[in-house]
Amino acid sequence: MKPNLTKKISIPLLVAALCLSAFISIALSISDNQIHRFDAVLIDLIQGMESPGMTQFMQFFTWIGSELQVVVITVIVMLILYVFLRHKRELLFLAIVLAGSTLLNAVIKLLFQRARPTINRIIEVSGYSFPSGHSMAAFSLYGGLAFLIWKHIPTFAGRVCMIAASAAFILMIGISRIYLGVHYPSDVVGGYFLSGCWLFTCIWFYRRHLQRLSELQARSFA
Repeated sequence: MKPNLTKKISIPLLVAALCLSAFISIALSISDNQIHRFDAVLIDLIQGMESPGMTQFMQFFTWIGSELQVVVITVIVMLILYVFLRHKRELLFLAIVLAGSTLLNAVIKLLFQRARPTINRIIEVSGYSFPSGHSMAAFSLYGGLAFLIWKHIPTFAGRVCMIAASAAFILMIGISRIYLGVHYPSDVVGGYFLSGCWLFTCIWFYRRHLQRLSELQARSFA
């Protein structure tokens, strides 16, 4: 295998490892109750912006990041990938990323069983708090889409706009959960890192799969 290809394939694994290390650090801090200061400072900052208009704004992003909306957006994207682009592998990649992220979130929540915040709760939700399911779903969906769409955007400016839009949705969905009082900041950040680890691991396997297909095709024509 060529050195430049090895480097290209290993970058997603490196990012996945860094995300996993960051997630473990946050998880350990939560277990030892050492992250209270971090949570308190960000909660005060974000909830200090409270106003009727801001509440509606944040409720919109929480709605966008909810389970039903994520499923609807995913189905629409999959239809576009299949009908217009005929990309079955990309469709499967996105489905695996989202399904794995959902499963990881459920398992980790059961392991930690962290109670949700009870102060300044604007909306009512049930279930455990760590990691944030909305944050994980947002990172998996919009991060996965950014990866898939990147090569189809011909201009640098278009790619920058796409990355900025994806990052904005991911960030605002996470912030909305803190603002509405249903998650600690560490739930959101931990969710980002765990989902990032899963996403970049999937990217590595996806690229490796494409490389193997390319090698098989090259052999068949040799």
